[in-house]
Parts: sequence; C-alpha cells; structure tokens
Amino acid sequence: MINWSEQRVVVTGGSGFLGSHVVRALQRRGAGDIFVPLRENYDLRQQSAILDLLNDARPTLIIHLAASVGGIGANRAHPAEFFYDNLMMGTQLLHESWVAGVEKFVAIGTVCAYPKHTPIPFREEELWNGYPEETNAPYGLAKKMLLVQSQAYRQQYGYNSIFLLPVNLYGPGDSFDLESSHVIPALIRKCIEAKERGEESIVAWGDGSATREFLYVEDAAEGIVLASERYNRSEPVNLGSGFEISIRDLLHTIARHTGFNGHIEWDTTKPNGQPRRALNTDRAFDYFGFRATTDFDEGLRKTVEWYKQTMAASRQASMSGRG
Repeated sequence: MINWSEQRVVVTGGSGFLGSHVVRALQRRGAGDIFVPLRENYDLRQQSAILDLLNDARPTLIIHLAASVGGIGANRAHPAEFFYDNLMMGTQLLHESWVAGVEKFVAIGTVCAYPKHTPIPFREEELWNGYPEETNAPYGLAKKMLLVQSQAYRQQYGYNSIFLLPVNLYGPGDSFDLESSHVIPALIRKCIEAKERGEESIVAWGDGSATREFLYVEDAAEGIVLASERYNRSEPVNLGSGFEISIRDLLHTIARHTGFNGHIEWDTTKPNGQPRRALNTDRAFDYFGFRATTDFDEGLRKTVEWYKQTMAASRQASMSGRG
C-alpha cells in the first residue's frame, strides 16, 4: 500500500476531463504533493520537455493520462496525429521515468486497443487476438505499445509499471465539442440544441446497433487510484462498469433526459465503429478491489445537468460582458 502523504505524484493530463477527477481522488486520500504539467509548459512529445518535467517535479509516482483523443470523426480526420502524439508521449515518458528512478509508473491505455471482433465480454487475454477497429486503430495501437513497454521493462529491469484499460468514459467536465467529443457528450449537445431551436429531428451516425459500455468518470478515477495503491504487476487490467447498451437505446435515454421529443434519423453512410464493446471486470476486482458504483441512468442525468448549468453560466457571462 502507498502512503500518499509521502508521495510526489505527477498526473499528466491532470487538468483534463479524467485527470481533474483523478487529482481530486488523490487529494481525498491525503496526497498533497501533486504536480500537473500543462502542455504549454511541457510538450510531452519532446524528450527535452520530459526531462524538464522529471527534474522540476522529482516524482515518486507518475500517472500518465495525457493523450490526443477524440470520437470516431476525430480519429478518422487525425489518424497520423493520434498515432504519433500518443506513441511519443508514452514511450519516452516511461523510459525516462525508469532512467530517473521514478518508483512507479501507471500507464492508461484504451478499450480501442482490443481487436475489432472480440468475444463479449472483452477479457484481457483476448487483447492480441486480432487487429483493432480500423477507425481508431492508430490511437489504440499507440496506447497499446505502453503495455509492451511496461512488460519489457519489468522483465529486463524489474521496473514497477502497470497498464490499465478503461472503457468509454462519461460525466461532468467532459468535452462537448461536436468535432472532437465522444458519443455521450455529442448526443447530449445535439439533443439540447435541437430542442432549443425547435427542430423536429436530429441526425445520428450509423444505424444504432453498435453497443458500448460506459464508465462514470468518478468511478474511473477511483479505479486508477486504487490500482496505483495496490497493483504492482504488468498484466493489463480492464476498468469498466459491466453495463452494455446499444447506441440506439443510449440516444433514446439521452433524449428522455434532455427533453428532446423529436425524430431520430440514422445516417447509415457513417460508420458504427466497433460492433460491440463490453468488458469483463473480474481482474480489477480480484487484483485491487475495484467495482464501479454509479448507476448509468443516474450518471447520465448528472452529466446532462452539468452541461445545462455550464451552458447557462456561459451565456450569463457572455451577456454580462456585452452589458
């Protein structure tokens, strides 16, 4: 077990969606020395910036959350960028952390690393049994290399690094940018804006048959911190909720929470992405006692309410500025 009051923790991506929740979870446990590197100060694609970070923060533990990431549209538009950025950040950071004597490295992978056609529920043993879904393969494979590196450095150097595989996340603080956001925030925003404009329909990608599993961001943060405390092996570990839902049912649920009563048009010229995603989460419970606790419908309600409040505050600030 880790005594958090004695740790110097670096959380890359700590100002982002998941990272801000991880920082709060660490603070609740008594971690006082937490360093969050900002991209404008430390471009982690550059080795020199990584060396500066390690010298400035002198961490005993690194939780590597920083990533170039987005939904299907963003992955299709930026495959090279997503591959290069994620590979360079992860590979160099883990290597230089080992060189600098950082005691533990927590690498965060992605469910996109799994093969396109993986038996349901996804088990960690299936990770190498096929190629990932094409629309996000460059991103998934770049993150997957952290698993290879983690296992290689443990084998050769005895380095204590771990690799976690969170499923799709959602919750307050997510990005609602329609160009780059994931499915839940994108659909929430579409429904709310269509309702406000009095539109009778919205357009959704694919045919709605694909399924996804979603993990509330606070649960994900708890799982990451528990693994940081208790898990010290390089076998990959899924972080999920155990709840699978079709995109069609998801959109109907979001429409209910946002009050959108219009028609849903499915654009079948757009890709569905991976046909199904649902994780087996036994390993996370067996290895470090993690189970998700947030009911999906309740988590979705909180996310919708957060977005409404954020929009209202933004409009009020804009009106005040004009006044």
